[in-house]
Amino acid sequence: MTVHSSKLGQILAGAGGNTLYLFARDTTSTSTCYGRCASIWPPLLTTGATAGPGVNSSHLGTTTRADGTVQVTYNGHPLYYYMGDTKPGDVTGDGIFSCGALWYAMRP
Repeated sequence: MTVHSSKLGQILAGAGGNTLYLFARDTTSTSTCYGRCASIWPPLLTTGATAGPGVNSSHLGTTTRADGTVQVTYNGHPLYYYMGDTKPGDVTGDGIFSCGALWYAMRP
């Protein structure tokens, strides 16, 4: 995970520079995005979260999903990608209402 510049300012990005998002419905570090929601907003899964340039490693964490996979959290928020982002740096999911709540590009 790294920090990238976007039209929204500094954002967190995962593999390949793809924007990471938080889901407003996740009020704890436990994900509420499953099924169809997770097919639109794939969770950032890990076997060990690592902080890249600009990322405060003390804010990184993980949560275990219902299927036993481990999802990365930042400041206690589970992180997701958005299937509508087609290239690194896209932030097309920011401010979208989907799966019952708003989605926001994660800022460091």
